[in-house]
Amino acid sequence: MDNPIILILFMAVIGAVIGGFTNFLAIKMLFRPHHAIYIKSWRLPLTPGLIPKRRGEIAKQLGTTVTNYLLTPEVFRKKLLSEEIRNVVLQFAQKTVEKSIFTNEKTILDWAKFFGLQDLPNTVNGKVDAVIESQILNVRNTLSTKSIEQIIPDNVLHAIESKIPVAADYILKKGEEYFTSSKGEMTIRNMMDDFLSSKGTIGGMIQMLFGDSNTIVGRVQKEILKFLNSPGAKTLLINVFNQEWDKLKQQPAENFLHEIEFDLIIEKVQAYAKKELAIEERLNKHINDYWPKGSEYVTMELLPKLIEKGFALAESKLEEIVMRLNLQEVVREQVDSFPIEKLEELVLNVANRELKMITVLGAVLGGVIGIVQGLIVLLLS
Repeated sequence: MDNPIILILFMAVIGAVIGGFTNFLAIKMLFRPHHAIYIKSWRLPLTPGLIPKRRGEIAKQLGTTVTNYLLTPEVFRKKLLSEEIRNVVLQFAQKTVEKSIFTNEKTILDWAKFFGLQDLPNTVNGKVDAVIESQILNVRNTLSTKSIEQIIPDNVLHAIESKIPVAADYILKKGEEYFTSSKGEMTIRNMMDDFLSSKGTIGGMIQMLFGDSNTIVGRVQKEILKFLNSPGAKTLLINVFNQEWDKLKQQPAENFLHEIEFDLIIEKVQAYAKKELAIEERLNKHINDYWPKGSEYVTMELLPKLIEKGFALAESKLEEIVMRLNLQEVVREQVDSFPIEKLEELVLNVANRELKMITVLGAVLGGVIGIVQGLIVLLLS
């Protein structure tokens, strides 16, 4: 060219176009092509783009970086276990307890239905019936295999045996009172009259020998009282009681159980238990009815302690929890599975202005280089 200015401008334009285009192409080649391009079995060089080709390594390195520097146990401790978070959790728990649990809008039965226990009263009554029946039948089965002596406690046995002399004294005393009374005297008279009349002539002879019946009754009465007051009578009575008591103790309890209607006993006990328990009536009350100060205790004492212990436990187990989460692998998997198209779109949207400036900068540098080249050509020519 004869005109040097046109030459320099031409070289500048060519340099700017080349510089801008190469920078633009370089930016595009970071992501494109998204997949390798093959000509038969030969893979075209520089395909896929840099980021798609190295996505696995980038994902692994990003996971390591996030785990070691971004999402460390110390970061979780500062962000999740801070005093501010504790206060927020405590306030939320306190409001929830006051509004949801200790309220007069829901009864205990309503809460049971809320948790899926639709027929709780009948379920509880059924359990009560089953427990009573099984316990009574267990008692019956146990008693049926033992003797009276085995089922009565030792202290009761000793108490009964110690009362035998007392019972003998009582019976002798009552016998004495009876036979000294007019009714007892009449009983003796009737017995003697029946006895003498049944003996015929011998009875008449006895009556003639002892005189009238009053005399005989008086003598018999005196002998009876003398017998009742004698030491031998008491000893005899005590021995009889002891013998009978020993016999009774050795008898199987089964001998007496067949007379007991256990089915009726079970029904009566079940009905009484359900009446006294009144399960449905009790469940139709509110928690405040049974625990008037429950809301104050739970919100002001129990919840602060539970949350404090919960945060302390979480803090002590934080490193173990973070390790179990395996955030490095999570990040790697997420980045590795993230669509490359979306990643490109994300990067271009965030850095669009800067990428354009890189392209413009390439064009400017290319233009400057073109001007320098033009000047060099002019100087050499």
